[in-house]
Amino acid sequence: MQNRTAAIKRLHTLLPVGTFKTATEDRGKELACYPRIEAELPLRIYFADAYSSWQRGSNENADGLLREFFPKASDLSLVSEEEAKNALCLINGRPRKCLNWKTAHEAFQDELLHLD
Repeated sequence: MQNRTAAIKRLHTLLPVGTFKTATEDRGKELACYPRIEAELPLRIYFADAYSSWQRGSNENADGLLREFFPKASDLSLVSEEEAKNALCLINGRPRKCLNWKTAHEAFQDELLHLD
């Protein structure tokens, strides 16, 4: 639980102000401390309904892309930080139809230009 909270706080401080406004989570116990996170950060946390993976479509899609590198049966504790970073660079550098054939990195950079 502490690791997830620390990761959310760290991500919030690393990203430019205004890029991380909401988070949608499973209904697992690992985010039971969400009221504290919402009190400490300008962040609203939502929870998907049970057995409703479509409510977290972006997360499910990202999981599928990661499974191309690390199949579902993989022991992720054996994946090095370098392997994970390499996979993320390849995923974020891949043009996507849903982003009008931009890469995720390009689309994120474009969004940063339009922050209020």
